[in-house]
Amino acid sequence: MPSTANLTPSRLSAELREILVCLSCGSKMTQESDESFSCMSCRRQYPKIRGVARFVEEQNYADSFGFQWHQYPITQLDTEEVREADRHFRMKTGLQPDDLRGKLVLDVGCGMGRFAEVATRWGARVVGIDLSAAAEMAARNLADKDFVALQADVFSLPFSPHSFDLIYSMGVLHHTPDCEAAVKVLPQYLKPGGILAVWLYSGYHKWYRFSDFWRRYTSKMPPKRLHSILRVAVPFFYHTENGIRRIPLLGKPAAGIFHHVFPVNRQPSAEARLLDTFDWYSPKYQSKHTYEQVFRWFENCGLEDLHVADNAVGVRGRKPMTANRDTSATEWPNRAHSLSP
Repeated sequence: MPSTANLTPSRLSAELREILVCLSCGSKMTQESDESFSCMSCRRQYPKIRGVARFVEEQNYADSFGFQWHQYPITQLDTEEVREADRHFRMKTGLQPDDLRGKLVLDVGCGMGRFAEVATRWGARVVGIDLSAAAEMAARNLADKDFVALQADVFSLPFSPHSFDLIYSMGVLHHTPDCEAAVKVLPQYLKPGGILAVWLYSGYHKWYRFSDFWRRYTSKMPPKRLHSILRVAVPFFYHTENGIRRIPLLGKPAAGIFHHVFPVNRQPSAEARLLDTFDWYSPKYQSKHTYEQVFRWFENCGLEDLHVADNAVGVRGRKPMTANRDTSATEWPNRAHSLSP
């Protein structure tokens, strides 16, 4: 008798074939013998390279993330002893295992599969998309899970409308050229009654100002060069701050000022510190947002039953069972780009 592990991916593959559409003409696609995809109408080909179907050019503004997750393919994955991704998933979305169990879920910006692993563990069937080559790491890390990774652009997703029960995106959409537009393209892919949950960098914190100054330079550096610099800079600033903190009386406030001017991650793990600092300083785009903004975006999309998560800025909402407006694939992106943050 076949095991569930062998049967489950075939169910997800069948669902994927039903919802995938051609980016050129919107027609259904068929899967070729080499597992690449081909449009049934215009015959456009979408190759599968290193285990991942490609719906974008390999080089794009998210290249730093591809470099990042090839350098740190498993650093943030949960283990039996450490459930940090699980904790962050709950804290940043407000979702619980019962919200995902048995659902077809879209992970927008899956990276190396950190949160997709949690979602599959909670019983979801997950399609993960990432603009960068990090999708390769996700496919490798979750090869035995109910998961499939695609390299695709949030502004041009290869899915039919009303495909997913739940869509989440954590720490990703603020790295697009237009975060508002990126959020607003997603509800069209939800089934009626489906849930959208996003977590974005908070615009309420003032300490961003100095890091934004340094990012004027770091975000323009080739990822490999920046990573080499940070391998020296992060330990230096981290240990210097800790040394200042030990100075009697003035140590604590002085260390706070030092960290404010030279912000690096403070995690206990040296590898995690370097990873998260690189993640902050390397992306080409990085925006910060408020609850007021994100609530307005959700309301403009017709989402209801809005909730905030425990960690700012996390918002989730539900698509009405009966839509009151046109949420077609062609309307939402144009409408989203016409609104300012």
